[in-house]
Amino acid sequence: MINTWLKKIKYVWYASYGSNLNRDRFLCYINGGKPKGSEKIEVGCRDRSLPLKEATYIMHYPLYFAKASDRWQKQGVAFIGLEKDKKHHTYSRKYLITVEQFMDVVKQENNGAILDMDLNEIMKRGSKTLKDSWYGTILYLGEKNGYPIFTFTADFDLDVPFNKPSKEYLGMIINGLKTTLKLENTDVVNYISSKPGVVGNYNRKDIEKLIELD
Repeated sequence: MINTWLKKIKYVWYASYGSNLNRDRFLCYINGGKPKGSEKIEVGCRDRSLPLKEATYIMHYPLYFAKASDRWQKQGVAFIGLEKDKKHHTYSRKYLITVEQFMDVVKQENNGAILDMDLNEIMKRGSKTLKDSWYGTILYLGEKNGYPIFTFTADFDLDVPFNKPSKEYLGMIINGLKTTLKLENTDVVNYISSKPGVVGNYNRKDIEKLIELD
């Protein structure tokens, strides 16, 4: 059933919870280019068509910041845990893109590594680690309007030291929360200030200042 369904469709929802909440940053994965604040020029997708649709999407997985990214001042970046729990409300933006584009985005997030991705299998299993890398685990989140929803994260599932994200990286997420998801400033502060990796490194006033810079 799933195999037949997936063969008939050309599009999937990619749900982003990190810097790709910012539409301009995400489009650098589509068109190529260097996002504001980033240290890396992205190569873009083979197919540079814009997303057919976009929408806000709530993930019931915990958001946290860890590792040290060369893209973002060698500081922490966003991941989600692997255990679904209704108490978690992680904001994301989902983009309806082609299957090929989704695979190209995953490739870029994994520093050009080509991953053997069978979306049919991932849908059956719910998730699969394709590569022991930061964004080598693909999650199937369900479907909306007849299209499957996927995202990606790491396989370490919070079992890793949290790390402070850079101001540039947080600023990109904040911009996405405000301009794409239309959150009010207080909601942005409440949301960001509670996340592992941010707690203890930024206080509420620090986040308010980042919002003012946006």
